[in-house]
Amino acid sequence: MADAKRLYLDFDSFFASAEQHFNPDLRGKPVGVVPLDSPHTGCIAISREAKARGLKSNVSIKEARQTVPDMIFVVARPDAYVRLHHRILKVIEACLPIAKVRSIDELVCHLLPSQSETVIALAGRIKRALADEFSSGLTCSIGVASTELLAKIGAELTKPDGFNLLRTQNLPGQLEHLKLTKLPGVSDGIEARLLAAGIRSFPDLWALDRKHLRALWGNVEGERFWNGLHGEHMERPETVKRMFGHSRMLPMDWRTPEKVHECARQLALSAGRRLRRAGFRATKMTVGLREGRYSTGGRSAKGAKRWVRELVFEPARDDHTLLEILSEAMTHCAREWRFKPRSVSVMVHGLVAEDAAQGDLFGPASSTSVSGRPRVSQAKREKLSDTLDLLRAAHGPAAATIGPKVELPGGYLGAKIAFGRIPDLADFSEAQTEDGATHFCSA
Repeated sequence: MADAKRLYLDFDSFFASAEQHFNPDLRGKPVGVVPLDSPHTGCIAISREAKARGLKSNVSIKEARQTVPDMIFVVARPDAYVRLHHRILKVIEACLPIAKVRSIDELVCHLLPSQSETVIALAGRIKRALADEFSSGLTCSIGVASTELLAKIGAELTKPDGFNLLRTQNLPGQLEHLKLTKLPGVSDGIEARLLAAGIRSFPDLWALDRKHLRALWGNVEGERFWNGLHGEHMERPETVKRMFGHSRMLPMDWRTPEKVHECARQLALSAGRRLRRAGFRATKMTVGLREGRYSTGGRSAKGAKRWVRELVFEPARDDHTLLEILSEAMTHCAREWRFKPRSVSVMVHGLVAEDAAQGDLFGPASSTSVSGRPRVSQAKREKLSDTLDLLRAAHGPAAATIGPKVELPGGYLGAKIAFGRIPDLADFSEAQTEDGATHFCSA
């Protein structure tokens, strides 16, 4: 079967389905997964039952309850989802080798010619293996096509618990009903460019040549998109790590300058730990605050205030240096910040490999730190950070801290799951278990 070259597997409402898998009492009911136990937050995932009643994943608790009064809200457990993810990979690998894990709930497999001939039976075998190992609440949709892009589109078209074999010869007719924003890779910004160029439908997009799409995208990604859409495989280069960062939504009682600084401090420490594990040093830090006004759908409302500060420094990987840089950023913040932030983010970037970093030829410009205290040597700072990392690895993330131990709202510091990033199991405490008790939202 010439078109069966890529198999794309996408789990259905994964976080919500995982909670239904762990807790049978939730199966068949509308469930929303929230990042923290607060009435002012929104869902990061909703179950298929909630979607069938008109809700979307980023709906707020208030809006969800207005539409679905019997909605059940549970607090997210990233550790449980990551451990479940690794168990899932083992089950799928027993059926078919995995080429790439794209996110915590998506993966792609490359099919051999012999596998292509029996791909329908192969997809059925994967689904049965997952059902046997886990439960009926944890389902996936599978798309098969000549390219990964088309296979991913095929999986999306048959959610939930579907299978779709997209044949290139049936295009564009089989996809002509799709909205542009339903296509992977077409962001709001790309959609705006397409609309400005008079491209308003899938047939319009299909009719363009690859050079036109490259020009509209502004880079080679447009050409890759054209190839993928037309059934022509184009190898994607390995992603190069460019930053380590975290953000956190703040409940109402965490929107004071002191609390914001403490939250940013913990985020910077977590980013530093990831930096060291990956073998990098950073040369830049960006700290950002965002105001609390959001429009329907969870996006920033027009005119919502933001504060961003980027600081540049000599290559560093230790906690004390990162905290000094953060303090400098927050000093600027105290002078310029004129609103109550809804979220705070800290990102370290400008990465250089640990063994390639070069310091200032003339050494540090001052023998004192930002705080005015005597500067401890870089080697001692790094040794201290490395020692604390070893203690955490042996006894759990909470075993050693710099400064007082602070529990951030929502917990799971540095272990939040973002698209394309699956936290290391080292980010979680050994005390956390995959199938622990469900934490229902009390709000």
